[in-house]
Amino acid sequence: MEVRREEMGKGKSELRIAMEELSLPCPGDEDEQQQQRQKRSSTMDLLWVSKHLIHVLDNVGPTLLVLRQDIQQNVQRLQDVLARDPCKYASLTAIVTEEVEEGTSKKVNSCTRAIVWLARSINFSKHLLEGLLNTRDQSSLEEIVEKTYATTLKPWHGWIASAAYRVAQKLIPEREIFIALLMGNCQEIEDFAEDVKVLLTIVQPLLDEANAILVKHNLDKLKST
Repeated sequence: MEVRREEMGKGKSELRIAMEELSLPCPGDEDEQQQQRQKRSSTMDLLWVSKHLIHVLDNVGPTLLVLRQDIQQNVQRLQDVLARDPCKYASLTAIVTEEVEEGTSKKVNSCTRAIVWLARSINFSKHLLEGLLNTRDQSSLEEIVEKTYATTLKPWHGWIASAAYRVAQKLIPEREIFIALLMGNCQEIEDFAEDVKVLLTIVQPLLDEANAILVKHNLDKLKST
């Protein structure tokens, strides 16, 4: 990731770097794109998106520290299992299926739980970015975060996580400051908006895969402990 930090210094925003790394090869027909997508490692893609999300949160500061720490722990758990056998655990489906068969998928330290919460964190971020891009919405960032949190993370949080969120909410920066942090030094707001739209399109199939396997095994409603 050090090379990516150098690219940030050259003017690329974190979102632009993530978009370039996750973009599919040159456009083709739907069958071609589907084949290309199947060759990708969804586990690696989830890790890449999550790591970029951590760097975005770093730029914001201590505001969402609890969320950042949670993402980092789950990233480490998936990295460890992937390091054991990169081929075997290349897909999220393979990881969840194995843990379901072993009867370990609901354990606190399972990779399945890591996938659940990483997917939820990415979904939270996706809805937050969509809220920021809604030019008709003049809400403050605090209001956008509150609305996004209520619909994506709150239903699955226990009282400890909810309390930590309430503390973090008091440190949320102004909307314009947050957007400026995401944009970096070289973008116009129109370019930033286009990058966000492209990135969200790329990320959606990843969320779809994670959600499909979790729903299949009734694991999509796991709550924090």
